[in-house]
Amino acid sequence: MFEQAFKNIDDVLWKEAGCTTELDYTEQTSWLLFLKYLDSLEQDKALEAELEGRKYAFILEPAYRWESWAAPKDREGKLDHNRALTGDDLRDFVDRKLFPYLQGFKYRASGPNTLEYKIGEIFAEIKNKVHSGYNLREIIDHIDELRFRSQTEKHELSHLYEAKIKNMGNAGRNGGEYYTPRPLIRAIVRVVKPVIGERVYDGAVGSAGFLCEAFDYLKAQGKLTTSDLKTLQERSFYGKEKKSLAYVIAIMNMILHGIEAPNIIHSNTLAENLADIQDKDRFDVILANPPFGGKERKEVQQNFPIRTGETAFLFLQHFIKMLKAGGRAGVVIKNTFLSNTDNASVSLRKLLLESCNLHTVLDCPGGTFQGAGVKTVVLFFEKGAPTRKVWYYQLDPGRNLGKTNPLNDADLAEFVELAQTHTDSPKSWSVDMAGIDPATYDLSVKNPDGGEAVVHRGPAEIMEEIAALDAESAAVLGKIARLLQADEGDAT
Repeated sequence: MFEQAFKNIDDVLWKEAGCTTELDYTEQTSWLLFLKYLDSLEQDKALEAELEGRKYAFILEPAYRWESWAAPKDREGKLDHNRALTGDDLRDFVDRKLFPYLQGFKYRASGPNTLEYKIGEIFAEIKNKVHSGYNLREIIDHIDELRFRSQTEKHELSHLYEAKIKNMGNAGRNGGEYYTPRPLIRAIVRVVKPVIGERVYDGAVGSAGFLCEAFDYLKAQGKLTTSDLKTLQERSFYGKEKKSLAYVIAIMNMILHGIEAPNIIHSNTLAENLADIQDKDRFDVILANPPFGGKERKEVQQNFPIRTGETAFLFLQHFIKMLKAGGRAGVVIKNTFLSNTDNASVSLRKLLLESCNLHTVLDCPGGTFQGAGVKTVVLFFEKGAPTRKVWYYQLDPGRNLGKTNPLNDADLAEFVELAQTHTDSPKSWSVDMAGIDPATYDLSVKNPDGGEAVVHRGPAEIMEEIAALDAESAAVLGKIARLLQADEGDAT
């Protein structure tokens, strides 16, 4: 049911002139999904308070609750069409009353870590792009079908929302910035091994994939006390995000995973001066895939001892500084970082090797990141002691990775297992830092057993991809046909 509701919502958004990309679809679904979630959360808390003989103080005033403007019900629990707004009345209420009211929470909240503040932040950063009040009514009706009451329902919704984020990433353009393959994130989390009580940070949070997977990993440890659960909710996961849409998606993604008031800040991480960071600001664990290829302005570069326009290199400096002594990190970066000869790259490698123990490098094959034509590595390091030996693992799934053959958990199982002991194998080897050239600190991936294998696809795999692309084209053509048929029906 949930999956069909999401498809129906996308079909309606496709008709909206203001919604032209997967990014728009996800953004517009997100704010409505958030308000529906908020209503379910408040209803649950009100019921809980009633059972305990308390009175619950609702966050939203009656007129702005989902049950009042979006989905008022009659005595039989069905949509009350006499009270439910639609057309211009609905659009005007949302644009002129609802959004300004919700934006005001940012200034009325008691602090930045409250749900009230997050409401204000979200609605200060996005706007309603559904200009037809009739389309908006149709979307709201589909959203109202969704339920957040049970853990099973929340789990299913979180998976569907992750699928939307993945589709957004596959759509190309800047959508790919928000999506790191979840099997890769899960492998990084398992190698870094956060524990309850540690603070986990991602300064380039995107859709919050790293924080959500770390939360799921810790929650699955079993036998958690009430205190453990409170720690996971309130004092474990922290992030910063520069872009408005990513910020909204991150908040919604964490909420669907079960974190009610995510500690995500909407700010440019790189605008912070490294010299201002104090010990209280530092974290136990850092998990991140910072954007690469971007260029930061000169005034931003002034905040860093190693000045470079490469965004990922600035983030890596930030992460090293933000780690506590003994803190651990897993960070995705372009593989050219290991061997570039420019001054910034050499200086940054020197900083990393001298201030941290870079114990593991995971070399990812081309196609790991769909839509991104760059090769990446994952750096695993611990702060506080210099690097003596680096263990490399060259990931080789035995097939070309792509849209119809994405990375999966099984592909990374051997890496996760061998990373615990740094065992050498045909795909893994160790390099002693005593043999590294101190003039270049070149850390290139050079498998002593041979170069990177070239994987050729078999006929069955090629045919499978052709069939998948044909099915995708058929789905698009079908959607166009349905819309044309609907338009002809309207005309008659």
